[in-house]
Amino acid sequence: MSVNEKIILTNRPEGMPTAEDFSIQEEQLPVPQAGEVLVRTLYVSVDPYMRGRMSSAKSYAAPYELGDVIKGGSIGQIMESTDPEWKQGDIVAGLWGWQRYAAAATDTLRRVDPELAPVSTALGVLGMTGLTAYFGLLDIGQPKEGETVVVSGAAGAVGMIVGQIAKIKGARVVGIAGSDEKNNYLVQELGFDAALNYRTESNLQSALEQACPNGVDVYFDNVGGEISDAVLSLLNKNARIPICGQIALYNLQQPDNGPRMQTQLLKNTALMKGFLVGDYAAEFGKALPELAGWLQSGQLQHAEHIVDGFEHTVEAFLGLFTGDNLGKQLVKVSEITE
Repeated sequence: MSVNEKIILTNRPEGMPTAEDFSIQEEQLPVPQAGEVLVRTLYVSVDPYMRGRMSSAKSYAAPYELGDVIKGGSIGQIMESTDPEWKQGDIVAGLWGWQRYAAAATDTLRRVDPELAPVSTALGVLGMTGLTAYFGLLDIGQPKEGETVVVSGAAGAVGMIVGQIAKIKGARVVGIAGSDEKNNYLVQELGFDAALNYRTESNLQSALEQACPNGVDVYFDNVGGEISDAVLSLLNKNARIPICGQIALYNLQQPDNGPRMQTQLLKNTALMKGFLVGDYAAEFGKALPELAGWLQSGQLQHAEHIVDGFEHTVEAFLGLFTGDNLGKQLVKVSEITE
């Protein structure tokens, strides 16, 4: 292929994004400069946080510029290298985003070992997804044996890993997800103690009280909104609440006016803390071997929802907001070549 294809942002979405907010643009194949490699993309990641970067509002990361490629996690194979330390054929992970090819600086890449696990896991359980679950739960949540951990968005990429790590630490784990199929997977395959379908429970508050008879010690919040309101009403003294995401709120066009939780936090001397996985970059080298060890021993399982074809990237991204995925949502762009 002599041309590159990349997906660019053409409009800033209002409410739920649509396919019309994106377009595929062709350009000449990039030529790597000194200190760069040409990578052919194997997989791209689609993630909820990307929705926030499509807005011009101030946030923890700079907004995507109109007309620019959507940046995010990618895995690729080196086709050409200007750096002797990086060889043609090597598999690498980086942040070049939604494009078939990229000229990437080698100091922005990390090597991926295809012998350790399928390379796609470098965007999931052995990548930012697994690291997010690891540090959010263990540093902020600090689950102890016998405590109750509740995870919202529990069938998503981060949520299912959080629940399994909590089980490794000896906690009782209750997941919240949006279908019976997902909840059956959480309980029967991943070992969650209970799972609730927020779409079909007539009274989520009551269902949570039954599932958490001893209250909630750790709430790993991936969704926000009314689901979180219900969980936070059951906090125990000294509870911990890592805030990872608020997907229920990302497409709102008006500010969300929910219950004010300060009184609950105060009377339970609870800790609520938002975090970004990048804050822990210096400790990634400690976490990844432990995650890999749990994966290889079978203590940690992972699920991937892989959409085949670069042209379906936007469709895969939009599916995040309708609950299409079980586990990590990825798009397969090409195959590894020998």
